[in-house]
Amino acid sequence: MALNPKLVGVVGAAAAAALLVLVPKNEGTVYKTYRDIGGVLTYCDGATENAQWGKTYTPAECRAQLDKDLARHAEGVMACVRVPLTDGQKVAFVDTAYNIGVAAFCGSSMTRRANAGDMDGACAALALWVNVNGKPVRGLVNRRALAREYCEGRRAL
Repeated sequence: MALNPKLVGVVGAAAAAALLVLVPKNEGTVYKTYRDIGGVLTYCDGATENAQWGKTYTPAECRAQLDKDLARHAEGVMACVRVPLTDGQKVAFVDTAYNIGVAAFCGSSMTRRANAGDMDGACAALALWVNVNGKPVRGLVNRRALAREYCEGRRAL
Protein backbone atom coordinates (compact mmCIF):
# COMPACT_ATOMS: atom_id res chain seq x y z
CA MET A 1 0.00 0.00 0.00
CA ALA A 2 1.64 3.24 -1.17
CA LEU A 3 1.77 6.19 1.18
CA ASN A 4 0.05 9.43 0.23
CA PRO A 5 2.88 11.88 -0.59
CA LYS A 6 0.83 14.82 0.71
CA LEU A 7 0.27 13.12 4.08
CA VAL A 8 3.94 12.09 4.27
CA GLY A 9 4.91 15.70 3.58
CA VAL A 10 2.81 16.89 6.52
CA VAL A 11 3.54 14.28 9.22
CA GLY A 12 6.41 12.16 7.88
CA ALA A 13 6.50 8.59 6.61
CA ALA A 14 6.36 6.80 9.97
CA ALA A 15 3.33 8.72 11.24
CA ALA A 16 1.60 8.47 7.85
CA ALA A 17 2.06 4.69 7.78
CA ALA A 18 0.74 4.36 11.33
CA LEU A 19 -2.31 6.54 10.58
CA LEU A 20 -3.20 4.46 7.50
CA VAL A 21 -3.47 1.42 9.76
CA LEU A 22 -4.82 3.02 12.94
CA VAL A 23 -7.67 5.14 11.55
CA PRO A 24 -9.40 2.33 9.60
CA LYS A 25 -8.95 0.05 12.62
CA ASN A 26 -10.51 2.67 14.92
CA GLU A 27 -13.28 3.72 12.55
CA GLY A 28 -14.09 0.42 10.88
CA THR A 29 -14.56 0.24 7.13
CA VAL A 30 -18.11 0.23 5.81
CA TYR A 31 -18.66 0.45 2.05
CA LYS A 32 -22.19 1.86 2.28
CA THR A 33 -23.38 5.02 3.98
CA TYR A 34 -24.71 4.66 7.50
CA ARG A 35 -25.44 6.82 10.53
CA ASP A 36 -22.73 6.72 13.16
CA ILE A 37 -23.44 6.62 16.90
CA GLY A 38 -23.84 10.41 16.88
CA GLY A 39 -26.26 10.29 13.95
CA VAL A 40 -23.79 11.64 11.37
CA LEU A 41 -24.05 10.24 7.83
CA THR A 42 -20.79 8.34 7.37
CA TYR A 43 -19.09 5.98 4.92
CA CYS A 44 -15.85 4.09 4.31
CA ASP A 45 -13.38 4.73 7.16
CA GLY A 46 -15.42 7.31 9.04
CA ALA A 47 -15.64 9.76 6.14
CA THR A 48 -18.48 12.28 6.21
CA GLU A 49 -17.64 14.68 3.37
CA ASN A 50 -20.35 14.68 0.69
CA ALA A 51 -21.95 11.54 2.16
CA GLN A 52 -24.92 10.35 0.12
CA TRP A 53 -27.50 8.09 1.70
CA GLY A 54 -27.71 4.67 0.02
CA LYS A 55 -24.45 4.99 -1.91
CA THR A 56 -22.04 2.07 -2.01
CA TYR A 57 -18.29 2.73 -2.26
CA THR A 58 -15.50 0.57 -3.64
CA PRO A 59 -12.34 -0.22 -1.68
CA ALA A 60 -10.43 2.08 -4.07
CA GLU A 61 -12.87 4.94 -3.45
CA CYS A 62 -12.57 4.45 0.29
CA ARG A 63 -8.76 4.44 0.16
CA ALA A 64 -8.75 7.62 -1.94
CA GLN A 65 -11.13 9.30 0.53
CA LEU A 66 -9.00 8.17 3.49
CA ASP A 67 -5.86 9.58 1.85
CA LYS A 68 -7.60 12.90 1.21
CA ASP A 69 -9.18 13.09 4.67
CA LEU A 70 -6.01 12.16 6.57
CA ALA A 71 -3.97 14.77 4.70
CA ARG A 72 -6.61 17.44 5.38
CA HIS A 73 -6.83 16.60 9.07
CA ALA A 74 -3.04 16.41 9.41
CA GLU A 75 -2.69 19.85 7.81
CA GLY A 76 -5.26 21.21 10.24
CA VAL A 77 -3.50 19.75 13.28
CA MET A 78 -0.09 20.97 12.18
CA ALA A 79 -1.48 24.45 11.52
CA CYS A 80 -2.87 24.90 15.02
CA VAL A 81 -0.22 23.07 17.04
CA ARG A 82 2.76 25.40 16.94
CA VAL A 83 5.28 23.27 18.83
CA PRO A 84 7.36 20.36 17.56
CA LEU A 85 5.63 16.98 17.87
CA THR A 86 6.99 13.45 18.00
CA ASP A 87 5.67 10.97 15.46
CA GLY A 88 3.53 9.41 18.20
CA GLN A 89 2.04 12.78 19.12
CA LYS A 90 1.26 13.44 15.46
CA VAL A 91 -0.51 10.07 15.22
CA ALA A 92 -2.50 10.68 18.41
CA PHE A 93 -3.55 14.20 17.48
CA VAL A 94 -4.37 13.51 13.82
CA ASP A 95 -6.40 10.42 14.76
CA THR A 96 -8.29 12.48 17.32
CA ALA A 97 -8.86 15.36 14.90
CA TYR A 98 -10.07 12.84 12.31
CA ASN A 99 -12.66 11.68 14.83
CA ILE A 100 -13.77 15.00 16.38
CA GLY A 101 -12.97 17.41 13.54
CA VAL A 102 -10.14 19.87 13.05
CA ALA A 103 -12.09 22.83 14.46
CA ALA A 104 -12.91 20.97 17.68
CA PHE A 105 -9.34 19.74 18.00
CA CYS A 106 -7.82 23.18 17.40
CA GLY A 107 -10.15 24.76 19.96
CA SER A 108 -9.52 22.07 22.57
CA SER A 109 -7.52 21.96 25.76
CA MET A 110 -5.23 19.43 24.03
CA THR A 111 -4.08 22.10 21.62
CA ARG A 112 -3.92 24.87 24.24
CA ARG A 113 -1.82 22.69 26.54
CA ALA A 114 0.50 21.53 23.74
CA ASN A 115 1.08 25.09 22.57
CA ALA A 116 1.78 26.16 26.18
CA GLY A 117 4.51 23.51 26.40
CA ASP A 118 2.49 21.13 28.58
CA MET A 119 2.65 18.02 26.43
CA ASP A 120 1.89 15.74 29.39
CA GLY A 121 -1.31 17.72 29.94
CA ALA A 122 -2.09 17.68 26.22
CA CYS A 123 -1.78 13.90 26.09
CA ALA A 124 -3.87 13.52 29.25
CA ALA A 125 -6.58 15.77 27.76
CA LEU A 126 -7.24 13.14 25.08
CA ALA A 127 -9.28 11.32 27.73
CA LEU A 128 -11.76 14.20 27.83
CA TRP A 129 -13.09 13.31 24.34
CA VAL A 130 -14.96 10.08 25.04
CA ASN A 131 -18.62 11.16 25.12
CA VAL A 132 -21.39 11.06 22.56
CA ASN A 133 -24.54 12.95 23.52
CA GLY A 134 -23.09 13.47 27.00
CA LYS A 135 -22.40 9.80 27.71
CA PRO A 136 -19.07 7.95 27.61
CA VAL A 137 -18.72 5.43 24.80
CA ARG A 138 -16.50 2.40 25.40
CA GLY A 139 -15.05 2.52 21.87
CA LEU A 140 -14.01 6.15 22.34
CA VAL A 141 -12.55 5.43 25.78
CA ASN A 142 -10.43 2.68 24.20
CA ARG A 143 -9.51 4.83 21.20
CA ARG A 144 -8.34 7.73 23.39
CA ALA A 145 -6.39 5.37 25.67
CA LEU A 146 -4.54 4.05 22.63
CA ALA A 147 -3.96 7.60 21.34
CA ARG A 148 -2.56 8.54 24.74
CA GLU A 149 -0.09 5.64 24.54
CA TYR A 150 1.16 7.01 21.21
CA CYS A 151 1.16 10.57 22.54
CA GLU A 152 3.21 9.69 25.61
CA GLY A 153 5.62 7.48 23.65
CA ARG A 154 4.52 4.28 25.37
CA ARG A 155 3.52 2.67 22.04
CA ALA A 156 5.95 2.40 19.16
CA LEU A 157 4.92 3.22 15.61
